[in-house]
Amino acid sequence: MRVIVVGGGVVGTMHAWQAVERGHEVVQIEREAEARGASLRNFGLVWVGGRAHGEELGAALRARELWEAIAARVPDLGFRASGSLTPVRTARERAVAEEALSRPEAAARGHRLLTAAETRALNPALRGEFTAALHCERDAQVEPRTAQLALRAALAGSGRYTFLPGREVREVLDRGAVRDDHGQVHRGDQVVLCTGAWLGGLVRELAPRLPVRRVRLQMMQTAPLGETLTTSVADADSFRYYPAYAGGALDALNSGQPQPEVAAAHRMQLLMVQRRDGGLTLGDTHEYAQPFGFDVAEEPYAHVREVAESLLGRPLPRIVRRWAGVYAQCTDTTRLVHREQVREAAWLVTGPGGRGMTCSPAIAEQTAEALGW
Repeated sequence: MRVIVVGGGVVGTMHAWQAVERGHEVVQIEREAEARGASLRNFGLVWVGGRAHGEELGAALRARELWEAIAARVPDLGFRASGSLTPVRTARERAVAEEALSRPEAAARGHRLLTAAETRALNPALRGEFTAALHCERDAQVEPRTAQLALRAALAGSGRYTFLPGREVREVLDRGAVRDDHGQVHRGDQVVLCTGAWLGGLVRELAPRLPVRRVRLQMMQTAPLGETLTTSVADADSFRYYPAYAGGALDALNSGQPQPEVAAAHRMQLLMVQRRDGGLTLGDTHEYAQPFGFDVAEEPYAHVREVAESLLGRPLPRIVRRWAGVYAQCTDTTRLVHREQVREAAWLVTGPGGRGMTCSPAIAEQTAEALGW
């Protein structure tokens, strides 16, 4: 077949990968010169530990396998099977970690509770004060700013892949065809629209009752740390935002140990990941009410710095960049993704929320199987 993929982010590029792998020809169309949305403005985490039990965890585990397999062929993805650590300091935080360990799927996630000494042995950069840490062995990471470039370079080597940047698709025509803003018609057998947080214009026309919302976040990156952060790191506030930790212990944490005011106001957690150049990516916030501000607020950045420094036991390197990003999330947050046939031979795939980087290989594989690729 000839498949038209609309969208150059990680979800679209993984759909292109699946189609080419299955022997098809792909034309991928991106409205920017390069993708500039949430696929780049994230941590690059393949985050298994916090995923909801059931379909979501199954997809994350499958995606983890696929990321590793693809990275064996595309080393420039920067895949690292680094695992993650979530240090805890209070009895209520530890209780959440212990409850997670008691669940049947704990082994599949690679969960174990480490003492403070074991934590520092695994990640010597963590010199701050904490009593224990929840380790998730199955978590991993890739380089978000370059992953799509690496995948596209590998796809180009197939001889069955064409990337068309700087073209916005304005219309889905008859079976398997689209028209771009240059007036050019691109014909294929199937169209898959992976438009990310672009939910207006053509997307609104095709799916006027789309059950997807936009979420805004703030993040930042430091200069090189000067030492290796051997795992990704989260703080205990992350328990409040990931469905894997829901339960009585989390209820007790929420009621008995509220977040600091700034963290609660901006729905914050700390995630900290080291890039290949040694710098740290840190965040993040969650904003749901639109219209979003055009600026970034400084208080959340100060909070992230304070929490990160308290776990590292040292000052952060200087901040070299800050940014905001927007991603699309299903309004029913228990759903992994919204997949809808919007025209004959045309499907819209959107709304993975903060799971896009983690689950995109599995989401694309599911689409491929559903569409008979």
